[in-house]
Parts: sequence; C-alpha cells; structure tokens
Amino acid sequence: MLSVLPSASLLAQEPLQQPLEIVRRAVEMDRRDTEISRNYTYLQRQEQRELDSDGKLKRTQSETFDITLLEGSPYRRQVAKDDHPLGPKEQRKEEEKLQHSIAERRKETKEQRERRIAEWTRRQEKQREPVKELPEAFEFKLRGEEPLNGGVAYVIDATPKPGYRPKSSATAFFPKVKLRLWINKQDYQWVRMDLETLDTISFGGVLVRMAKGSHLMVENARINQEVWLPKSAVLRGSVRIALVKMLRGEISFTFSDYKKFQAESRLVTQ
Repeated sequence: MLSVLPSASLLAQEPLQQPLEIVRRAVEMDRRDTEISRNYTYLQRQEQRELDSDGKLKRTQSETFDITLLEGSPYRRQVAKDDHPLGPKEQRKEEEKLQHSIAERRKETKEQRERRIAEWTRRQEKQREPVKELPEAFEFKLRGEEPLNGGVAYVIDATPKPGYRPKSSATAFFPKVKLRLWINKQDYQWVRMDLETLDTISFGGVLVRMAKGSHLMVENARINQEVWLPKSAVLRGSVRIALVKMLRGEISFTFSDYKKFQAESRLVTQ
C-alpha cells in the first residue's frame, strides 16, 4: 500500500505538466480575465511603420485613443495623433461626438441599454472563439521554461492538428499557422504568443490579410495583481488592412494606463 502511494501522487501531478493540460487551464483563465477586463479603461496607441522595397523605413504614423466605459459599454475617443495632442478643431470634433454619444445612451430605455451591453458582450465572446478552440486545433509540445514578465513561463510550440476542421469562420485560419505560447507557470495565464503564418490568411471578418511568413506577437501584463490584460500586439510582415492597401512593415498596438472603472461612476466632461 505504501509503495503505491508515491506513484499515485506523481500521477496526480503529471497532467499539470502536459502541454495540452497547460493550454486548457490557460483557456479557462482567459475566460475569467475577459470578464474582469470589462471593468477597466485604458489608452490604446496604434502605429504603422511602412518599409520601402529596400527594407528601409518609408513612413511612420500613429494614433492614440482613450477607451473608457460610457453607460455600460466602451467608448473610443481619439486623444493624439503622431504622439501630439489633437489640434483645437479635432478636439472640438471629438468632444461633439462624445457629447452626442452621452446624450444618446442616457436617453435609452432599460431594454435598449441591456441590448447594447449584451451586444458588446457577444462581440467579446466572438473574439474569444480562437482561444477556446486552441486545444482541439493544435498539437502541443513543451519546449521548456523561460523567465518572463516577473515570473517563469512554460514555452509551448503548437502545430496544426492533422484532420482538424475549423468550427467557425473565426478559426478558419488555424490550419495555416503555427504558434509559440508562453504561459505563466504559477497561475496559467497567457503571457506571450507568437503566431507565424504558413500561408496567406484572413481574419477579423476578412478585414486583415497576412502573407505567408508574417508574424503576430501578442504580450500581456499583470494589472493590479488581479488580471492579465494586453500590453502590446505587433503584426510584422506583409499585411493588408480592410482589403485596401498592402503594408510591408509593422503595425503595432500598445495598451497602457489601465484603470478600474467603478460601476457607479459616470463619465464627466468639461
């Protein structure tokens, strides 16, 4: 009996070290973080760095937005362009749009407000579909561990699972990509993800197209010791946005100034 106990204890611990189980736990933690994230406001900066045919920097442009909660769902307001505050004319325009949205949302009926918030929640869940389907779509291999963002992370490679069939349009690109995942060893939270395209892919309702060999790198950070939220996202390679223009270079998003929004608070403007 005593000789069996150590083996049983070891078997009980083993599933946590298997890469598939690590990923499944991270998927579950992502669901929790998505719910908590609805209570946070933040700044979002997006930058395009375009290269010429020789690989030299051709043009850089950026925009910064304040993402706050307005009557129960997010509102996106531009606050800077190319890292400079908006001019008086642009500020007035943004202020007029904000005041209009405040008035429209505050005159909603209870049912209209609930529908608006429910639609926001539905969009968030739609965005999570690729995360939820990861365990079924890929084969995983544990590569080791690395110190990262104040902790230690499992490093896991993911390759498309043979015979996998995407369950929705949101995951149609899965057979054409490979991933490297960094998952915090202590709390099984996503810390970093590097996606590499094995062929041309489309996602986001075909708003984004990435050529073969392009990369999407996403990194998260721990906020207020309670939740992991996006820190940065970088698309690198040949990327087409909204099917309008092919950009050869880099598109980056950075997220900062996270603040917890109290349910009873309301947006105050001057």
